[in-house]
Amino acid sequence: MKDIHFQFEICANGVESCLAAQEGGADRVELCSGIPEGGTTPSYGEIKTARRLLNETRLHVIIRPRGGDFVYSPLELERMAIDIDMARQLNCDGVVFGCLTPNGDIDIEANAMLMQHAAGMSVTFHRAFDRCRHPMEAMEQIIALGFNRILTSGLQSNAEQGIPLLKDLHQHAAGRISIMAGCGVNESNIARIQRETNIREFHFSAREKMKGRALYHNHDVFMGNPGVDECELNMTTARRVRETIRELCGSSTKESI
Repeated sequence: MKDIHFQFEICANGVESCLAAQEGGADRVELCSGIPEGGTTPSYGEIKTARRLLNETRLHVIIRPRGGDFVYSPLELERMAIDIDMARQLNCDGVVFGCLTPNGDIDIEANAMLMQHAAGMSVTFHRAFDRCRHPMEAMEQIIALGFNRILTSGLQSNAEQGIPLLKDLHQHAAGRISIMAGCGVNESNIARIQRETNIREFHFSAREKMKGRALYHNHDVFMGNPGVDECELNMTTARRVRETIRELCGSSTKESI
């Protein structure tokens, strides 16, 4: 049985992954497109279909117009604001975004403007946080802006390596904002990350490789980066969602006995 004191968010790369997350017992999904770029805003059709089908799992949508850095132009911010408005109109439960200055600080003005559009929704500051120069100062500014949580790997390439900073962030947050551990979280390390940080929210993808539907492939032609196997799909599976949740909650139950 899932521990109600933990929250599990699945990084979903489409409606099918959203449904697998729901079947596996996730509390919410972060719906993204462009996963190889770190996640970009999904289409209207993707969001609307996910909203129609998710009746037990909350739907959050990433608001990120492109890959690359998190320093946005006025035109990009205009599109992000419109996308937040769209997410609201489609009855999404929350949105996920984050804006930085060229010097690696929190862009107070840009984030404040987007927060106005997101008023009343649950808002996550995403892994733009891991590009910040001064994480503790950045966290205080994010709290002041009114965000509900920060998704972070502790400024490392994955959350397991970021355990020391994740622990410090959680302690300094002192309940004022939730610190959500993400990036590389899986069945093999989620219990350790929780035990050493005391963090209660986790973000993971629980994906598996699957064969695509095409029977014929021209292996000399690539739609994206050469060398990538475009005959395979990476999708969240309910099995991996369940196993990751069970690994933590089973460990938590044993330690409390």
